[in-house]
Amino acid sequence: MINKIKYLLAISLLFGVWACKSKKNTQQTPTTVVTPTDTLQGKCRLDFKNGKALSKYVKENEFTYKWVYAKANVESNIDNEENSFDVKVRARYDSAIFITIEKLSIDVAKILITKDSVKVRIDVKKQYFKGDFKFLNEVLNTDIDFEVLQAVMFGNSAEFLDDETSLKGVTNRTDCVYMLSTERKRRLRRIQAGDNPIKKELQTLTLNPENFKILKNEFIDPLTNRIFLANYSNFTQKDSVYAPYHVNIDILAEKKAKVKIEYVRIEKNVPQKIQLNIPKSYDAIEIKKK
Repeated sequence: MINKIKYLLAISLLFGVWACKSKKNTQQTPTTVVTPTDTLQGKCRLDFKNGKALSKYVKENEFTYKWVYAKANVESNIDNEENSFDVKVRARYDSAIFITIEKLSIDVAKILITKDSVKVRIDVKKQYFKGDFKFLNEVLNTDIDFEVLQAVMFGNSAEFLDDETSLKGVTNRTDCVYMLSTERKRRLRRIQAGDNPIKKELQTLTLNPENFKILKNEFIDPLTNRIFLANYSNFTQKDSVYAPYHVNIDILAEKKAKVKIEYVRIEKNVPQKIQLNIPKSYDAIEIKKK
């Protein structure tokens, strides 16, 4: 049962994409940072744009919302375990994300995520879990936060350092895209005690040159030797919302994961009910740290 709970918690952390176990200092996962150089010749002609300019265009063209409701079909392969389910997402920007997981129109679980807490109610077992990101990261051996979850679901970037020394813009005329490499703007951890330098989390964005929408978002975490790739496609103007309706996610780590998200509906700026009540008859689940 504990494995089932961990799987549901994994789904809650970006539908399971960041919850793959990864031992520190493992050598099985490549951690080479992709830093392509500008290509002068190729099948298309792109004007050169530096990192600062690309950063500006990315922010101007992100999917912005105060409230959002989304319904999606999700297929996952996590540690060679395949699952498919329906997901409904209700969220308030920078505040809370409420996820309902359904199987054959039956509620399996409900998950409420805030910046400080994660609550899971498993209706099929009449059980619940309450914790926070710090606890979950220790249990699941992950390194996730609310901001990454919020950004990646709808094709946005996680907040990054915006100074010229941290930005690297690439004009890739071979693939006809722009690329922007950045450093995550967050509290960074030391690998071990002492004066060893901090290894920084990097983010590389591949951008559509026509509208600067993110086509691919790549996170590299040198501390855990984990690479996370999110590919976005089927950008559709639907119900007054222009967003990627297909999201394919791959985790390259000691254990691999794939998640395919196909949105069938996205509606923004309509206030949503975000509340998770735990019935008194439900039993609490205790998950011990390793």
